[in-house]
Amino acid sequence: MTGNTSNLRDEGGLRASDPGRPRARSRRRTAGNASPWIRAAQFLGKRLANLILLLFVLSLITFGLLYMTNSDPARTLAGAKKVSPEQLAAIRAQYHLDEPLWRQYLRWLGNLLHGDFGTSIRTQLPVSQMIGQRAWITLALALMALAIALLIGLPLGILAARRHGRWQDRLITALAVTGLSAPSFAVGLLLLYVLSVRLGWFPIYGLGDGGLIDALWHLLLPAITLAVGLFASVVKISRASLADQVDADYTLFARSRGVARWTVLLAQLRNAALPIVTSSGLLIATLVSGTVIVETTFAVGGLGTLLQTSVTFKDIPTVQAITMIMATIICVATAIVDVLAVLIDPRLRVRQRPTVAPAANANDASDSNDSKEATA
Repeated sequence: MTGNTSNLRDEGGLRASDPGRPRARSRRRTAGNASPWIRAAQFLGKRLANLILLLFVLSLITFGLLYMTNSDPARTLAGAKKVSPEQLAAIRAQYHLDEPLWRQYLRWLGNLLHGDFGTSIRTQLPVSQMIGQRAWITLALALMALAIALLIGLPLGILAARRHGRWQDRLITALAVTGLSAPSFAVGLLLLYVLSVRLGWFPIYGLGDGGLIDALWHLLLPAITLAVGLFASVVKISRASLADQVDADYTLFARSRGVARWTVLLAQLRNAALPIVTSSGLLIATLVSGTVIVETTFAVGGLGTLLQTSVTFKDIPTVQAITMIMATIICVATAIVDVLAVLIDPRLRVRQRPTVAPAANANDASDSNDSKEATA
Protein backbone atom coordinates (compact mmCIF):
# COMPACT_ATOMS: atom_id res chain seq x y z
CA MET A 1 0.00 0.00 0.00
CA THR A 2 2.88 2.33 0.75
CA GLY A 3 4.44 1.61 -2.63
CA ASN A 4 1.20 2.39 -4.43
CA THR A 5 0.94 5.67 -2.61
CA SER A 6 4.46 6.68 -3.57
CA ASN A 7 3.79 5.76 -7.20
CA LEU A 8 0.65 7.88 -7.19
CA ARG A 9 2.64 10.80 -5.81
CA ASP A 10 5.35 10.33 -8.46
CA GLU A 11 2.82 10.20 -11.29
CA GLY A 12 0.86 13.24 -10.06
CA GLY A 13 3.82 15.61 -10.30
CA LEU A 14 4.10 18.35 -7.67
CA ARG A 15 2.15 17.63 -4.49
CA ALA A 16 1.80 19.24 -1.09
CA SER A 17 4.99 17.47 0.00
CA ASP A 18 6.94 19.23 -2.74
CA PRO A 19 8.96 22.00 -1.05
CA GLY A 20 8.43 24.33 -4.03
CA ARG A 21 4.69 24.73 -3.62
CA PRO A 22 4.59 26.08 -0.06
CA ARG A 23 7.12 28.72 -1.02
CA ALA A 24 4.97 29.80 -3.98
CA ARG A 25 1.92 30.05 -1.75
CA SER A 26 3.94 31.99 0.78
CA ARG A 27 4.99 34.48 -1.88
CA ARG A 28 1.38 34.93 -2.98
CA ARG A 29 0.24 35.36 0.61
CA THR A 30 2.97 37.93 1.27
CA ALA A 31 1.98 39.92 -1.82
CA GLY A 32 -1.66 39.91 -0.74
CA ASN A 33 -0.86 40.97 2.84
CA ALA A 34 1.31 43.97 1.95
CA SER A 35 1.83 46.65 4.56
CA PRO A 36 -0.89 49.34 4.74
CA TRP A 37 1.81 51.97 4.31
CA ILE A 38 2.99 50.29 1.10
CA ARG A 39 -0.56 50.16 -0.23
CA ALA A 40 -1.08 53.80 0.74
CA ALA A 41 2.14 54.78 -1.05
CA GLN A 42 1.05 52.86 -4.15
CA PHE A 43 -2.34 54.57 -4.09
CA LEU A 44 -0.78 58.02 -3.70
CA GLY A 45 1.65 57.24 -6.51
CA LYS A 46 -1.19 56.28 -8.85
CA ARG A 47 -3.19 59.36 -7.93
CA LEU A 48 -0.15 61.60 -8.46
CA ALA A 49 0.53 60.02 -11.86
CA ASN A 50 -3.11 60.48 -12.90
CA LEU A 51 -3.02 64.09 -11.68
CA ILE A 52 0.12 64.87 -13.69
CA LEU A 53 -1.36 63.24 -16.80
CA LEU A 54 -4.61 65.18 -16.42
CA LEU A 55 -2.80 68.49 -15.94
CA PHE A 56 -0.69 67.73 -19.01
CA VAL A 57 -3.83 67.21 -21.13
CA LEU A 58 -5.37 70.39 -19.72
CA SER A 59 -2.21 72.33 -20.53
CA LEU A 60 -2.44 71.14 -24.14
CA ILE A 61 -6.05 72.29 -24.37
CA THR A 62 -5.25 75.62 -22.73
CA PHE A 63 -2.30 76.23 -25.02
CA GLY A 64 -4.54 75.41 -27.98
CA LEU A 65 -6.84 78.33 -27.15
CA LEU A 66 -4.51 80.56 -29.16
CA TYR A 67 -5.05 78.46 -32.29
CA MET A 68 -8.79 77.81 -31.91
CA THR A 69 -9.64 81.13 -33.55
CA ASN A 70 -10.02 81.46 -37.31
CA SER A 71 -7.59 84.38 -37.55
CA ASP A 72 -3.83 84.49 -37.47
CA PRO A 73 -2.44 83.91 -33.91
CA ALA A 74 -0.29 87.02 -34.28
CA ARG A 75 -3.31 89.10 -35.20
CA THR A 76 -5.21 87.58 -32.26
CA LEU A 77 -2.40 88.55 -29.91
CA ALA A 78 -2.43 92.07 -31.35
CA GLY A 79 -5.96 92.58 -30.03
CA ALA A 80 -8.60 94.82 -31.61
CA LYS A 81 -6.21 97.54 -32.76
CA LYS A 82 -5.00 97.87 -36.34
CA VAL A 83 -1.43 96.72 -36.89
CA SER A 84 0.96 96.87 -39.79
CA PRO A 85 2.79 93.89 -41.26
CA GLU A 86 5.95 95.01 -39.45
CA GLN A 87 4.12 94.98 -36.13
CA LEU A 88 2.75 91.50 -36.87
CA ALA A 89 6.27 90.33 -37.59
CA ALA A 90 7.43 91.79 -34.28
CA ILE A 91 4.60 89.98 -32.45
CA ARG A 92 5.55 86.68 -34.13
CA ALA A 93 9.14 87.19 -33.03
CA GLN A 94 8.10 88.14 -29.47
CA TYR A 95 5.88 85.08 -29.00
CA HIS A 96 8.08 82.75 -31.13
CA LEU A 97 5.18 81.97 -33.47
CA ASP A 98 7.58 81.11 -36.31
CA GLU A 99 8.95 78.13 -34.37
CA PRO A 100 7.44 74.62 -34.60
CA LEU A 101 4.27 74.10 -32.56
CA TRP A 102 5.82 71.60 -30.15
CA ARG A 103 8.65 74.01 -29.36
CA GLN A 104 6.16 76.82 -28.73
CA TYR A 105 4.28 74.56 -26.31
CA LEU A 106 7.42 73.58 -24.41
CA ARG A 107 8.47 77.23 -24.14
CA TRP A 108 4.99 78.22 -22.93
CA LEU A 109 4.88 75.35 -20.44
CA GLY A 110 8.33 76.21 -19.07
CA ASN A 111 7.32 79.82 -18.52
CA LEU A 112 4.08 78.65 -16.91
CA LEU A 113 5.92 76.44 -14.43
CA HIS A 114 8.11 79.39 -13.48
CA GLY A 115 5.10 81.64 -12.87
CA ASP A 116 5.51 83.65 -16.07
CA PHE A 117 2.08 83.88 -17.71
CA GLY A 118 3.09 86.42 -20.31
CA THR A 119 1.88 89.96 -20.90
CA SER A 120 -1.73 91.05 -21.12
CA ILE A 121 -2.81 92.25 -24.56
CA ARG A 122 -5.38 94.65 -23.13
CA THR A 123 -3.36 96.33 -20.35
CA GLN A 124 0.24 95.52 -21.36
CA LEU A 125 0.89 94.46 -17.76
CA PRO A 126 2.32 91.11 -16.62
CA VAL A 127 -0.51 88.62 -16.24
CA SER A 128 0.96 87.30 -12.98
CA GLN A 129 0.77 90.81 -11.52
CA MET A 130 -2.88 91.19 -12.52
CA ILE A 131 -3.76 87.80 -11.05
CA GLY A 132 -1.89 88.53 -7.83
CA GLN A 133 -3.86 91.73 -7.30
CA ARG A 134 -7.23 89.96 -7.66
CA ALA A 135 -6.65 86.42 -6.39
CA TRP A 136 -7.33 87.26 -2.73
CA ILE A 137 -10.77 88.60 -3.62
CA THR A 138 -11.85 85.37 -5.31
CA LEU A 139 -10.29 83.30 -2.53
CA ALA A 140 -12.08 85.24 0.20
CA LEU A 141 -15.39 85.05 -1.68
CA ALA A 142 -15.06 81.29 -2.19
CA LEU A 143 -14.12 80.57 1.43
CA MET A 144 -16.97 82.71 2.78
CA ALA A 145 -19.49 81.00 0.49
CA LEU A 146 -18.21 77.55 1.44
CA ALA A 147 -18.39 78.34 5.16
CA ILE A 148 -21.97 79.65 4.84
CA ALA A 149 -23.06 76.61 2.83
CA LEU A 150 -21.58 74.11 5.31
CA LEU A 151 -22.82 75.91 8.44
CA ILE A 152 -26.38 75.98 7.10
CA GLY A 153 -26.52 72.94 4.84
CA LEU A 154 -25.13 70.27 7.15
CA PRO A 155 -27.49 70.93 10.11
CA LEU A 156 -30.51 71.13 7.80
CA GLY A 157 -29.46 67.92 6.03
CA ILE A 158 -29.11 66.12 9.38
CA LEU A 159 -32.51 67.43 10.52
CA ALA A 160 -34.16 66.30 7.28
CA ALA A 161 -32.66 62.82 7.59
CA ARG A 162 -33.76 62.41 11.21
CA ARG A 163 -37.27 63.72 10.40
CA HIS A 164 -37.54 61.61 7.27
CA GLY A 165 -41.03 61.78 5.75
CA ARG A 166 -42.27 64.52 8.08
CA TRP A 167 -43.08 68.13 7.32
CA GLN A 168 -39.57 69.28 8.27
CA ASP A 169 -38.08 66.92 5.73
CA ARG A 170 -40.47 68.05 2.99
CA LEU A 171 -39.84 71.74 3.71
CA ILE A 172 -36.04 71.41 3.71
CA THR A 173 -36.11 69.27 0.55
CA ALA A 174 -38.27 71.89 -1.20
CA LEU A 175 -35.80 74.62 -0.24
CA ALA A 176 -32.90 72.53 -1.53
CA VAL A 177 -34.63 71.85 -4.84
CA THR A 178 -35.37 75.56 -5.21
CA GLY A 179 -31.75 76.45 -4.50
CA LEU A 180 -30.50 73.95 -7.06
CA SER A 181 -32.93 75.17 -9.72
CA ALA A 182 -32.32 78.91 -9.33
CA PRO A 183 -29.42 80.30 -11.43
CA SER A 184 -26.81 82.31 -9.59
CA PHE A 185 -27.32 85.55 -11.51
CA ALA A 186 -31.08 85.48 -10.82
CA VAL A 187 -30.52 84.88 -7.10
CA GLY A 188 -27.92 87.65 -7.06
CA LEU A 189 -30.19 90.18 -8.74
CA LEU A 190 -33.07 89.30 -6.41
CA LEU A 191 -30.97 89.61 -3.26
CA LEU A 192 -29.37 92.77 -4.60
CA TYR A 193 -32.74 94.42 -5.20
CA VAL A 194 -34.39 93.33 -1.94
CA LEU A 195 -31.53 93.49 0.58
CA SER A 196 -29.47 96.32 -0.93
CA VAL A 197 -31.77 98.59 -2.90
CA ARG A 198 -35.02 98.27 -0.97
CA LEU A 199 -33.83 97.53 2.58
CA GLY A 200 -30.33 98.99 2.42
CA TRP A 201 -28.77 96.26 4.54
CA PHE A 202 -25.82 95.55 2.24
CA PRO A 203 -23.67 97.57 -0.17
CA ILE A 204 -24.81 97.51 -3.76
CA TYR A 205 -21.55 96.81 -5.62
CA GLY A 206 -17.77 96.98 -5.44
CA LEU A 207 -15.37 96.42 -2.56
CA GLY A 208 -15.54 99.79 -0.84
CA ASP A 209 -12.53 101.79 0.29
CA GLY A 210 -12.49 101.22 4.04
CA GLY A 211 -9.87 98.50 4.31
CA LEU A 212 -10.11 94.74 4.75
CA ILE A 213 -13.18 94.70 7.03
CA ASP A 214 -15.12 96.91 4.65
CA ALA A 215 -14.09 94.71 1.71
CA LEU A 216 -15.28 91.57 3.51
CA TRP A 217 -18.58 93.32 4.32
CA HIS A 218 -19.01 94.10 0.61
CA LEU A 219 -18.28 90.44 -0.20
CA LEU A 220 -20.90 89.08 2.22
CA LEU A 221 -23.92 89.39 -0.08
CA PRO A 222 -22.05 87.90 -3.08
CA ALA A 223 -20.94 85.05 -0.80
CA ILE A 224 -24.55 84.43 0.26
CA THR A 225 -25.57 84.37 -3.41
CA LEU A 226 -22.84 81.87 -4.24
CA ALA A 227 -23.69 79.78 -1.18
CA VAL A 228 -27.33 79.23 -2.21
CA GLY A 229 -26.51 76.56 -4.78
CA LEU A 230 -23.81 75.04 -2.58
CA PHE A 231 -26.14 74.93 0.42
CA ALA A 232 -28.75 73.04 -1.61
CA SER A 233 -26.17 70.48 -2.76
CA VAL A 234 -24.88 69.98 0.80
CA VAL A 235 -28.44 69.43 2.06
CA LYS A 236 -29.25 66.84 -0.60
CA ILE A 237 -25.97 64.94 -0.15
CA SER A 238 -25.97 64.93 3.66
CA ARG A 239 -29.65 64.00 3.84
CA ALA A 240 -29.27 61.08 1.42
CA SER A 241 -26.14 59.67 3.09
CA LEU A 242 -27.46 60.06 6.64
CA ALA A 243 -30.91 58.64 5.85
CA ASP A 244 -29.30 55.28 5.05
CA GLN A 245 -27.58 55.28 8.44
CA VAL A 246 -30.76 56.17 10.35
CA ASP A 247 -32.46 52.97 9.15
CA ALA A 248 -29.36 50.77 9.52
CA ASP A 249 -29.34 47.69 11.77
CA TYR A 250 -26.69 49.04 14.12
CA THR A 251 -28.84 52.12 14.77
CA LEU A 252 -31.85 50.00 15.75
CA PHE A 253 -29.66 47.79 17.94
CA ALA A 254 -28.07 50.80 19.69
CA ARG A 255 -31.46 52.33 20.39
CA SER A 256 -32.80 49.04 21.75
CA ARG A 257 -29.80 48.83 24.10
CA GLY A 258 -30.42 52.35 25.40
CA VAL A 259 -27.30 53.98 23.92
CA ALA A 260 -27.26 57.76 24.26
CA ARG A 261 -28.77 59.68 21.37
CA TRP A 262 -25.65 61.78 20.78
CA THR A 263 -23.47 58.67 20.69
CA VAL A 264 -25.69 57.14 18.03
CA LEU A 265 -25.71 60.39 16.05
CA LEU A 266 -21.90 60.62 16.10
CA ALA A 267 -21.64 57.04 14.83
CA GLN A 268 -24.11 57.83 12.05
CA LEU A 269 -22.20 60.96 11.05
CA ARG A 270 -18.93 59.05 10.98
CA ASN A 271 -20.39 56.39 8.70
CA ALA A 272 -22.10 58.98 6.49
CA ALA A 273 -18.94 61.09 6.11
CA LEU A 274 -17.60 59.18 3.09
CA PRO A 275 -20.33 60.20 0.57
CA ILE A 276 -20.16 63.78 1.81
CA VAL A 277 -16.37 63.95 1.41
CA THR A 278 -16.37 62.31 -2.03
CA SER A 279 -19.05 64.75 -3.23
CA SER A 280 -17.09 67.77 -2.02
CA GLY A 281 -14.99 67.65 -5.21
CA LEU A 282 -18.10 68.56 -7.21
CA LEU A 283 -18.84 71.34 -4.74
CA ILE A 284 -15.39 72.82 -5.26
CA ALA A 285 -15.86 72.72 -9.04
CA THR A 286 -19.23 74.46 -8.66
CA LEU A 287 -17.65 77.00 -6.34
CA VAL A 288 -14.85 77.88 -8.76
CA SER A 289 -17.14 78.18 -11.78
CA GLY A 290 -19.79 80.14 -9.85
CA THR A 291 -17.40 82.92 -8.90
CA VAL A 292 -17.34 84.14 -12.51
CA ILE A 293 -21.10 84.83 -12.59
CA VAL A 294 -21.35 86.21 -9.05
CA GLU A 295 -18.39 88.56 -9.40
CA THR A 296 -19.80 89.90 -12.64
CA THR A 297 -23.25 90.41 -11.09
CA PHE A 298 -21.93 92.38 -8.10
CA ALA A 299 -19.08 94.12 -9.98
CA VAL A 300 -16.46 92.54 -7.72
CA GLY A 301 -12.99 92.77 -9.24
CA GLY A 302 -11.83 89.18 -8.74
CA LEU A 303 -10.49 86.55 -11.10
CA GLY A 304 -13.98 85.84 -12.41
CA THR A 305 -14.46 89.41 -13.56
CA LEU A 306 -10.95 89.44 -15.02
CA LEU A 307 -11.70 86.25 -16.95
CA GLN A 308 -14.97 87.63 -18.31
CA THR A 309 -13.31 90.87 -19.42
CA SER A 310 -10.37 89.03 -20.98
CA VAL A 311 -12.68 86.78 -22.99
CA THR A 312 -14.56 89.83 -24.26
CA PHE A 313 -11.36 91.57 -25.44
CA LYS A 314 -9.69 88.32 -26.62
CA ASP A 315 -6.86 88.70 -24.13
CA ILE A 316 -5.52 85.20 -24.80
CA PRO A 317 -2.56 85.15 -22.33
CA THR A 318 -4.83 86.19 -19.44
CA VAL A 319 -7.51 83.67 -20.43
CA GLN A 320 -4.91 80.91 -20.63
CA ALA A 321 -3.48 81.75 -17.22
CA ILE A 322 -6.81 81.95 -15.37
CA THR A 323 -8.16 78.83 -17.09
CA MET A 324 -5.07 76.85 -16.14
CA ILE A 325 -5.18 78.07 -12.53
CA MET A 326 -8.85 77.18 -12.09
CA ALA A 327 -8.39 73.78 -13.72
CA THR A 328 -5.40 73.05 -11.49
CA ILE A 329 -7.36 74.00 -8.37
CA ILE A 330 -10.20 71.65 -9.31
CA CYS A 331 -7.88 68.75 -10.17
CA VAL A 332 -5.78 69.10 -7.00
CA ALA A 333 -8.89 69.42 -4.83
CA THR A 334 -10.36 66.27 -6.39
CA ALA A 335 -7.15 64.35 -5.75
CA ILE A 336 -7.10 65.51 -2.12
CA VAL A 337 -10.72 64.39 -1.74
CA ASP A 338 -9.81 60.93 -3.02
CA VAL A 339 -6.99 60.66 -0.47
CA LEU A 340 -9.29 61.80 2.36
CA ALA A 341 -11.85 59.20 1.33
CA VAL A 342 -9.23 56.46 1.68
CA LEU A 343 -8.20 57.78 5.10
CA ILE A 344 -11.82 57.92 6.30
CA ASP A 345 -12.92 54.48 5.10
CA PRO A 346 -10.38 51.70 5.80
CA ARG A 347 -12.24 49.37 3.44
CA LEU A 348 -10.91 51.35 0.49
CA ARG A 349 -7.36 50.54 1.58
CA VAL A 350 -7.94 46.76 1.59
CA ARG A 351 -7.02 45.01 -1.62
CA GLN A 352 -8.49 41.69 -2.61
CA ARG A 353 -6.15 38.80 -2.09
CA PRO A 354 -5.17 36.97 -5.27
CA THR A 355 -7.15 33.84 -5.84
CA VAL A 356 -5.41 30.47 -6.03
CA ALA A 357 -5.01 29.17 -9.55
CA PRO A 358 -7.30 26.33 -10.64
CA ALA A 359 -4.29 24.07 -11.16
CA ALA A 360 -3.31 24.53 -7.53
CA ASN A 361 -6.86 23.66 -6.48
CA ALA A 362 -6.71 20.53 -8.58
CA ASN A 363 -3.41 19.57 -6.96
CA ASP A 364 -4.93 20.12 -3.52
CA ALA A 365 -7.83 17.86 -4.44
CA SER A 366 -5.46 15.14 -5.67
CA ASP A 367 -3.46 15.47 -2.44
CA SER A 368 -6.65 14.86 -0.50
CA ASN A 369 -7.46 11.78 -2.59
CA ASP A 370 -3.95 10.43 -2.10
CA SER A 371 -4.23 10.89 1.64
CA LYS A 372 -7.52 9.00 1.67
CA GLU A 373 -5.98 6.14 -0.33
CA ALA A 374 -2.96 6.01 1.98
CA THR A 375 -5.25 5.84 4.99
CA ALA A 376 -7.23 3.05 3.39
